[in-house]
Amino acid sequence: KRPGRSFEKVYRSYGNDVSRLVDVVRQQIVFKTVRHVLDCLSTIASDPQAVICRVKNRLAIDYDAQKSAGYRDVLLDVSIVSEYTQQLGTDRHVCEVQLVLEQFQLLKTADGHHRYVEYRNKRAE
Repeated sequence: KRPGRSFEKVYRSYGNDVSRLVDVVRQQIVFKTVRHVLDCLSTIASDPQAVICRVKNRLAIDYDAQKSAGYRDVLLDVSIVSEYTQQLGTDRHVCEVQLVLEQFQLLKTADGHHRYVEYRNKRAE
């Protein structure tokens, strides 16, 4: 996440509480099928060193797609907790992992992202 967006999110969404900003580092994994998304989620969840702090399932049937301007994915906030990360002091660092279906990834364009940013700004998010 770029610094400007980080400051926006802390101010608009988190009431200036910077400790709530956890998606500074993120990675996207693209899948061909929902089954592949589920397999990946299961693999991450079964790893004893991967601590899933939050799941935002925007693929769920009951998810209100208006909240994301129609975009769908599964977002995981994950920490890696091991003896090594504890020694480094990074065991509380949270990364966002985006699990995305290829069909949605192919729809992404620079123009589409620009429209999403405008939408998000109008919602003051």
